[in-house]
This record gives sequence, C-alpha cells and structure tokens, in this order.
Amino acid sequence: MGERTRFHPGDKAPNNGIYVEVGENDVHMGIENPKRIELKKGDKLPDNENGDRVWVLESKHHTVH
Repeated sequence: MGERTRFHPGDKAPNNGIYVEVGENDVHMGIENPKRIELKKGDKLPDNENGDRVWVLESKHHTVH
C-alpha cells in the first residue's frame, strides 16, 4: 500500500512541510487562493474552508497556481 496523500481536518501531519487545501474529488480543481499552512510532523491539520476540501502536502511535483 502507498502512503496517503489526502488528509482531513484533525488528521496528524505525516511529515514536516507545507500543506495546501484542495478539492476532495479533484486535486486540480483550481481553488482560488487556497489555504497554505506549514506544519511539523505530528501537528493536527486545521479545519478547511468547507467540508468538500482536503489537505495535501505541497511538493516540487505538485504546485498550486
């Protein structure tokens, strides 16, 4: 099994990094001005702007426009 890539409010961050709010069903949904937060491993993810969104770890392969 692969590592989880989508996280919900209250989940613990698996790694240090910047987490970005995205649409739950489509990572490329194009949310305008998505929330971006910096967390350390073990920090809890905060609430999203609405219940249809999740958090993803931003990487050099996944940039938010």
